[in-house]
Amino acid sequence: MKSVLFVWGGWEGHQPKQCVERFAAFLAEKDYHVEISNTLDSYLDAPALKSLDLIVQCVTMATVTPEQEQGLLDAVASGVGFAGWHGGVADAFRNSPNYQFMVGGQWVAHPGDIIDYTVTISNPHDPITAGLSDFAMHSEQYYLHIDPSNEVLATTTFDGHIFPWIDGCVIPVVWKRRWGAGKVFFCSLGHTLEDFDVPQAQTLVQRGLLWASR
Repeated sequence: MKSVLFVWGGWEGHQPKQCVERFAAFLAEKDYHVEISNTLDSYLDAPALKSLDLIVQCVTMATVTPEQEQGLLDAVASGVGFAGWHGGVADAFRNSPNYQFMVGGQWVAHPGDIIDYTVTISNPHDPITAGLSDFAMHSEQYYLHIDPSNEVLATTTFDGHIFPWIDGCVIPVVWKRRWGAGKVFFCSLGHTLEDFDVPQAQTLVQRGLLWASR
């Protein structure tokens, strides 16, 4: 049986507990042993952390201590998978560049706040995106600073309506990457639980969690 630790917290506007509960139920159905924590101190127990197959984080903003951060980075480097969505991963720990290096990107803006936009499946041959077509979202369109080593699976294109100088900029929505022996998965969708009522958005995260597992 595989094991997963969900860690949630930070800004309540992203409904971290509710989103975590949805995906925890999914992994439980896949015969994972599921643990759920609302404290970053879970990253301090190195033996327990390194025994996991997957860590799923949903902690927007907040502050991680150097010891907590190092515990997480070491666990993923040892082979534990790391995955998550939206600000719970890409807008966590704004003052922690080592964490951002592991994740492969950092949120910087969502021009227009809640808007209509399109998610483009840029790599339809990957198991995470197989069978999915481009789809519409009504949510925050994340503009991110990204690592060029990411393996990008889906993107979105900005129209420049709010900021003309980013017209036509293509920004990743879904990527995967490595950190040492560990696999890292990120999806920028998931501003609130309602985002995952879009079947493609939910499927991308579900498949990403399974891919990232040790």
